[in-house]
Amino acid sequence: MKPRRAAKGGGARPWRRRIARIALAAVLVLLLLPPLQVLAVRWFDPPITGIELQRRVESWRSGAGSGGVSRAPLPIEQIPRYYLRCVVTAEDSRFLAHRGFDWREMREAAARAKRTGRPARGASTITMQCARTLFLWQGRSWIRKGLEAYYTLWMEWLLPKRRILELYLNQIEMGKGIYGIGAAARHHYGREPWELAKSQQAMLAALLPAPRTWNPRAPSVRLRWRQNLIRAREPMLVFPPWGRGAEG
Repeated sequence: MKPRRAAKGGGARPWRRRIARIALAAVLVLLLLPPLQVLAVRWFDPPITGIELQRRVESWRSGAGSGGVSRAPLPIEQIPRYYLRCVVTAEDSRFLAHRGFDWREMREAAARAKRTGRPARGASTITMQCARTLFLWQGRSWIRKGLEAYYTLWMEWLLPKRRILELYLNQIEMGKGIYGIGAAARHHYGREPWELAKSQQAMLAALLPAPRTWNPRAPSVRLRWRQNLIRAREPMLVFPPWGRGAEG
């Protein structure tokens, strides 16, 4: 008597189901991990951020070693109000008006790109930059942009604006191995943030687009120009009296 032949394709079905389950689990992790991470940073400062991990990997690949890391997080009540206003003026003047995405700025950036033929830049909000700093990496890819948008939505839904700004000011990269205003003030000027002159606070705010390239103690013409522009525009900002000290 001849043995029965297995049904065509029958042996492959368990593997297909297993792959489908793995794919479903991966999707669920990608969907659920961001809100859990965002909820955690509502109450706790992250022990390490995405940008720190990226810089460590870059240093390891280059053979330069891990290098030192300097970070000194401060509650927003201890961050100078003038510095806070300068950063918002420079990076996202409509921070309180949008829900993570400044569509007006995006349209203007797209129009500039069309005129100049260069990639669109300059439309990232503070929330988007904070999401990138905390959870992702620097780089221009559609994967990162998609993840950044997803994290941005959760941050705007789960965190108050005040906490988003506090995280941003404390975790943003401000030099090689320097993160946040507390570490930046000590590294660049040897002072606590609230001891800085207004010109120094504006200089540190101007530094943010290229913190690993520009030196606030020996500013380039472009960095000095940004500092002066921020100081000229800061008085026009309408913003809550968050931070320490009198408004500048």
